Amino acid sequence: MKAIKYEKPWDVACVEMDKPVRKKGEALIKIMTAGICGSDIGAFRGTNGLVSYPRVIGHELAGIIEEIDEDNPKGFKVGDHVIVDPYLYCGHCYPCSIGRTNCCTDLHVLGVHVDGGMAEYFCHPADMLVKMPEGMDWVLAAMAEPLTISLHGVHRGGLKAGEFCAIYGAGPIGLLAAMVAEAYGAHAILIDVVQERLDFGKELGVEYIINSANEDPVAAVAKITDGTMAQLVMECTGANVCIRGTLDLVSNAGRITFTGWPKKETSLPTDLFTKKEIDIRGARTSAGEFEEAIELITSGKVDVKKILTKTVPMDEAPETIIDIEKNPGNYMKVVVDLR
Repeated sequence: MKAIKYEKPWDVACVEMDKPVRKKGEALIKIMTAGICGSDIGAFRGTNGLVSYPRVIGHELAGIIEEIDEDNPKGFKVGDHVIVDPYLYCGHCYPCSIGRTNCCTDLHVLGVHVDGGMAEYFCHPADMLVKMPEGMDWVLAAMAEPLTISLHGVHRGGLKAGEFCAIYGAGPIGLLAAMVAEAYGAHAILIDVVQERLDFGKELGVEYIINSANEDPVAAVAKITDGTMAQLVMECTGANVCIRGTLDLVSNAGRITFTGWPKKETSLPTDLFTKKEIDIRGARTSAGEFEEAIELITSGKVDVKKILTKTVPMDEAPETIIDIEKNPGNYMKVVVDLR
């Protein structure tokens, strides 16, 4: 079979590999579509410290079950269309015992710690598959996983209808978070330094946009919220200046969720934690959000297709990854079509 593999940083190729052999408890899946994630670009650069090499990439996956145990726990059958939950957890550590499997002390992410599924065939635990609704578009199915990341940040922040949600970062995760906020009946405020991305957000239905390169986001959010500030602030960039900025944008008794991964430590004025009585929460990957993501996509409440830049065949995936790394501003979301 063919697969997309990083031999080492800056070395990506479409390679020939042996077709995987299914173990007990696993399903053999014929992969139909696979999304290219920002973390895949970080792994290509060698800047993602969690990645080991060589590594087959790919964790945004959808496909058809070709082989599976008849007594599998979810009652899947050969021929079922499924989406892959890519976060392998141990099931017995403290976070797993309370259902927060994304915080597993031995978490293994596809394409990061173990080989991913940007390949013609892939084996995965049967109980970590999510059934696709009949007729769901394959390309949209591959975009469910990034939506779960945004959803998890929204859930961790407890966003309610009518609240203001300020979001740092107009990349795919930030844009999807803003679309989720609007779908929840909240008021999204999208903040970035790239006007084209902000304008794109406006086209997607985001209520408010702020270019922090040209205007003071604190003053702008104060004006939008009539001085209350944002009840939820989501940080989706990992930039230290934005992490620090969340404390100024959040309301008294407000909440902050950190989804972006900073490369270095951020100095924060902890007196503001107490003064405003802020709830600050990390938001890592997702846990149990695939069903809601699928419902939001299939109902049209969140139109993920609007952030799709293009689809490419598998043979073009390596050169596409190279170009995304060189020209990130030209891309939002790319899906590899293996059909």
